[in-house]
Amino acid sequence: MENNMKTVDILLRNAEVLTMDHEFRRYECGALAINGKIIEAVGDEKEILAQYTAPQIVDCAGKILMPGLVNAHTHVPMTLLRGLADDLRLDVWLMGYMMPVEREFVSPDFVRLGTQLACVEMTRSGITTFADMYYFEEEVAKATAEFGLRALCAQTVLKFPTPDAQFYEESLELSRDFIQRWKSHDLIIPSVAPHAPYTCTAEILKATAALAAEFDVPLHTHLSETAVEVENMRRENRMPVIPYVKKQGLFEAKVLAAHCVHVDDGEMHTLLHVNAGVAHNPSSNMKLSSGVAPITRMLEIGLNVGIGTDGPASNNDLDMFEEMRLASFLQKGFSGDPTTLPARTTLLMATRLGAQAMHIGHLTGSLEQGKRADLILIDIEPLHNSPRFQHDPNGTYAQIVYAAKATDVKDVMVNGKWLMRDQQIIGLDEEDLLKHSRDYSRKIDQFLIQRESSVLSKLVAIGGTSEEESFEIQLKIRVDDRNKLIEKLLHSDMEILRKRHYREFDIYFFFADINQGILRYREDEFLNEMGKIEQVRSRLTLIGPTSEDKFEQEVLLSRSRYLAPATQSPRFYREYFKPHLAKEIEKDRIRYLVKFKDVEFFINFDEITKPPIGQFVEVKSRTWSRQDAEMKSHLITELISFLGANLDEVTSDDYIEMVR
Repeated sequence: MENNMKTVDILLRNAEVLTMDHEFRRYECGALAINGKIIEAVGDEKEILAQYTAPQIVDCAGKILMPGLVNAHTHVPMTLLRGLADDLRLDVWLMGYMMPVEREFVSPDFVRLGTQLACVEMTRSGITTFADMYYFEEEVAKATAEFGLRALCAQTVLKFPTPDAQFYEESLELSRDFIQRWKSHDLIIPSVAPHAPYTCTAEILKATAALAAEFDVPLHTHLSETAVEVENMRRENRMPVIPYVKKQGLFEAKVLAAHCVHVDDGEMHTLLHVNAGVAHNPSSNMKLSSGVAPITRMLEIGLNVGIGTDGPASNNDLDMFEEMRLASFLQKGFSGDPTTLPARTTLLMATRLGAQAMHIGHLTGSLEQGKRADLILIDIEPLHNSPRFQHDPNGTYAQIVYAAKATDVKDVMVNGKWLMRDQQIIGLDEEDLLKHSRDYSRKIDQFLIQRESSVLSKLVAIGGTSEEESFEIQLKIRVDDRNKLIEKLLHSDMEILRKRHYREFDIYFFFADINQGILRYREDEFLNEMGKIEQVRSRLTLIGPTSEDKFEQEVLLSRSRYLAPATQSPRFYREYFKPHLAKEIEKDRIRYLVKFKDVEFFINFDEITKPPIGQFVEVKSRTWSRQDAEMKSHLITELISFLGANLDEVTSDDYIEMVR
């Protein structure tokens, strides 16, 4: 009798097979044939064993055999930053802690070690494919490929300096070079990642989209993660986030959009029309209080929606079983409908739909002939998953999503190669990785302990700080009506060099340790002749202790100042610097730069509106020596007398000292 059986490399038998294909084929006693890295056949065990033989036949002992889980969005090197800063808002967490620490520590070695740790953790969680976005992304790709996982690796591009590039043009060149050299790799899909619309310019969005389209690779980004991001976009560009990035040509590329928490129906239809994939990150969105993405509606519309863990510094783990369970429960809880997002659909998001969202559904995400052999074996017989009922064909999906844990994953295969057998990782020494991770944590701890002890260090950490030593002679006088003095000035023959009118909003942050100085957040609204706002400027000033020398009624002030642009909200700085006390002052200021007896003086005509403590005239001039200061102190007295102010009302207090 002629033997027509075909020989393959591996046969997996005696398994409950969940294919997660378009028909959701399921085989209670199934088998799977693997030839090299490709699935040769899947089906009922009797049929498969009648057609195929193999040198390696694995008895799965009734375990669940299913596609490996697809982590559709993460930042894997951030395993080394897990637990660094928690219970913070996204902007404080990102700008105040993550990015300063990354600027200090992220290197190729850091990225490689963090990736190796993540590969082990993800494998134990049944993840066979992930989408990453970070710096030194080639190191992520190398470490991942060496271990054997499948990944979409996206090189990050930002509008400000990053650990691997001083300028965004460098990041673009890194991305181009990375994509060109890795495009044909068997496990790695190279990509580019404009971080988000609020961290990238329109030029960056256009350039990265053009790059991804040129090489026909996916583009990975964050979109509409927080309500603040969406509000700022509407205010600054008069449109929501999705229309804005569409206008920049972002969707000319194959987009994988992380989060999409705050999108409306129209934006969802736009995403569908351009075939963008969405990565839902339930744990991260909840932990950072970003909100709950309208996943049920996205699925109804037909979007490819996957599930991601996000980075282990914002989650704080890479456990896809936890993400599946939370994804389903959130939609049920917020909709009030327990039938919303059933277990089978949730598992689909974590497998085939996730792969489709990443634009690699032709490779992985389901157990089908011709796809890569990316699969896992799950034991659903432990105590926490018992007993087991057979009457409902969907019961197995529910067991996996609602009761199974990452520890139930026993075996993992990617591309036809075993990465874990009976929960033993192959190819990496976990203890050695943990030892090196502890070395990094000690260094980062030392950095943060030193930084957190100093307001100046924290100011420097967020970037853009410059030092200035201010020497000035000044006189401040309370007046009944500033307009009378302004009229006197305007009708005099004094030379007026410049005039400005603006409203100032000041918040002074005081600290328990007075030697830290006072931090002032100032927002200036520059007004035109019609009283309309024509420019807004915000900045931070760390004001050191004041040294004073008296000259009759005036004061020579010597004060160290550190200046930095204020690119975040006052709330951000309040939460980041954690002051002991905060005081607010608002004033309307009309400022003149004048020349009086060949010496330049600034004259500020101020009305303090919050708290309403009155009107003042303040005269200032920069000085450079004691002799110069003495001369100017006499001139200031003459100038004040010339304007008609009462010298008996002189005060040397700053406005903030008047309200403390």
